[in-house]
Amino acid sequence: MTADADTGPRTTTGTDGWSADSPDAPTTEPPGGTPDVGSLAAPPGPERRAARRELVTLVAADLISNLGSRISVIAIPWLVLTTTGSPAKMGIVAAAEFLPYMLSSSLATPWADRFGVRRTSITVDAASAAVIAVVALAPWLGFGALVALVAVAGGLRGIGDRVKHVMFRPAAQRAGVELIRLTSAYDGLARGVALFGTVIGGLLIDWVGVTRAIWIDAGTFALCALLVGMLVRPPARDAPAAPREGYFQALRTGFGYLRTDRVLLTMLVVVSALNMFAAANTAVWVPLWVRDEFGDPAGFGLVLGVFGGGALLGNLVFTMLGPRLPRTMVFAVGAALSGAPRLLVLALTDHLVVVLVVTFLSGIGIAAVNPLLGAALYERVPEELQTRVLGISGSLAFVGLPVGALLGGWSVAALGLRPALLVMAVVCAVLTVAPLVVGPLRMGRSRSAPPTAGG
Repeated sequence: MTADADTGPRTTTGTDGWSADSPDAPTTEPPGGTPDVGSLAAPPGPERRAARRELVTLVAADLISNLGSRISVIAIPWLVLTTTGSPAKMGIVAAAEFLPYMLSSSLATPWADRFGVRRTSITVDAASAAVIAVVALAPWLGFGALVALVAVAGGLRGIGDRVKHVMFRPAAQRAGVELIRLTSAYDGLARGVALFGTVIGGLLIDWVGVTRAIWIDAGTFALCALLVGMLVRPPARDAPAAPREGYFQALRTGFGYLRTDRVLLTMLVVVSALNMFAAANTAVWVPLWVRDEFGDPAGFGLVLGVFGGGALLGNLVFTMLGPRLPRTMVFAVGAALSGAPRLLVLALTDHLVVVLVVTFLSGIGIAAVNPLLGAALYERVPEELQTRVLGISGSLAFVGLPVGALLGGWSVAALGLRPALLVMAVVCAVLTVAPLVVGPLRMGRSRSAPPTAGG
């Protein structure tokens, strides 16, 4: 089964079953009969060119924000280490940022719907710039103030990331860009920015000092607010009216949609599991394997770099071929290739070259997973529920990260490295492959129709 390569502005999957046209798929028609954004004809001429400039601006703003955040990933822990000398406090600061990020991604979405996603994006980016600028003053404010500021910054960034992604879909539609191409290209660019940002973060600390490096991060948020405020002005039709609900009812509506769309829920479970094992692999298993078998910390960076290189190559290929590939099969193969094999090869060999080859192939596999999840969210979720459902989905996907770091340490302490890797490779295969074999993705459809907004 193959995807229809070019069936108009709406990205479909032909007989592969992920299309909103599937009889059992969730409805994407808002109340009152207004057609969903995926079915509208792309505008002609100058309007399409303007829409493409707007889409490029949105993606660029998001990537600039990501670049600044990657700089802070290096700079803030270094600031904590140089001012306190405590690895434990470094962990506290990292947790203080991540938990509010994950919570605000879902819990703040009803307010973003009320306030408007564009205004929310501008406001939280401007606020993030101010908060991050103050973080650089932590040596004079004290550790408690630093933890509080980092927590606020994490919460602002969580909702800021979500609302930018919500604006992608209508901008892409007006620009005539297929959603699967957008999500794949964005994923590749984001991975490239992450790799570059990590490197440049360390160099900036060396060149200008940790305080100025953090101020550069603050500047990236200010630039994002400026770009969106001046250059992103979507027409009124791109701002669907969210249902007039109370805060808790709005959250229940978002969770209720995901609960009844079993295709999306299955994909999110798989991605969360992949994130969990990837976190354990990066934080614990690969460093220990490199120490025991290779003896040089450069091997750790080499393994991570090879995985990133494979992911970038996979993104390039998938951006070109994605619309013509069968989505269910590609998602299943990508998930299977990017998870368990990375663990199994560490358990079964002590040859770095073999590990690098398998890791590179796993990177290619992961390249299709995030874009396919992103496209499914854009295509299946009703337009007026996009903010809250994308936010909740982000939180569900990320919840595996802190669990994975704990799982990696516990498994090695309880079993030893190689037995832990063997056991976890089996568990990873079960969690990432079984849902695709016996769950709703086997048929590529949801068995019950999720409610429309307000239902």
